[in-house]
Amino acid sequence: MYPAQRRDALVRMLSTEGFVSIRDLAARLDVSEITIRRDLKVLQQQGLVEKVVGGGQLTKSANEPTFMHKRVLQQAEKERIAAAALTLIEPGMTIGLSAGTTTWTLANRLRYGVRGIERLTFVTNSTNVAIALKSNGWDDIHLTGGHFRTPSDALVGPLAEESARRLHTDLLFLGVHGIDLAAGVSTPNLQEAAIDRVLMERTETVVLVFDHTKWGIRALAHLAALDEVDVVVTDEGDNAREIAQLRQLGLGVLTVSSSQSEGADNHGRTAF
Repeated sequence: MYPAQRRDALVRMLSTEGFVSIRDLAARLDVSEITIRRDLKVLQQQGLVEKVVGGGQLTKSANEPTFMHKRVLQQAEKERIAAAALTLIEPGMTIGLSAGTTTWTLANRLRYGVRGIERLTFVTNSTNVAIALKSNGWDDIHLTGGHFRTPSDALVGPLAEESARRLHTDLLFLGVHGIDLAAGVSTPNLQEAAIDRVLMERTETVVLVFDHTKWGIRALAHLAALDEVDVVVTDEGDNAREIAQLRQLGLGVLTVSSSQSEGADNHGRTAF
């Protein structure tokens, strides 16, 4: 297990169970207690955990995971997913990006002029995404406005929805909290579901971007059925059956390798 994978696992354990002792963490991850102490120190420096006597726990603000907490999870997968998703972009397009850490990763990788792409317009309800795009040299960026909601740093509410209804995009990159073959796409927040739904209605092509940990999750707010999605970009994980069923439904599917196959070929596989 790579260090990044191990730290992802640590954060998930602490998120689920609260305090966990160093001894238990070491036993469950099959590493030394010294390794766990080093990992906790790194996560503490990132503001994700608090080291307490004999173990660790998430920081108090992490009861509902914040953008800062979520963006360090599955980093390697998100980078590969973002790189693959960028191949769908063509010059002159208007690109929509929902709030989320995978879409933010995509925005971080999308640099002005790379691959000859210079004429792009962006629509987003994420201040983090907008800042990343601006930092990469883009100027034609439209924020929806609306109520600034934490922990995901999304702009939501009636103002956001109304402004989004007045805009049109060619591609929408949509991050998801949960995906299930029967229940479809879902998110834990009703307001975010509402603005994401508007963004979906105002685009030509809906592209879901998510890592393998989102499979099988059914969150509070239903967002869309799978037949309302056009393309999926994800990592393989242990979800070959689910990915095959997406293809059977007629979705375009582009997959990349997961962290556990770090040494394998990382090129995307597509079935459009």
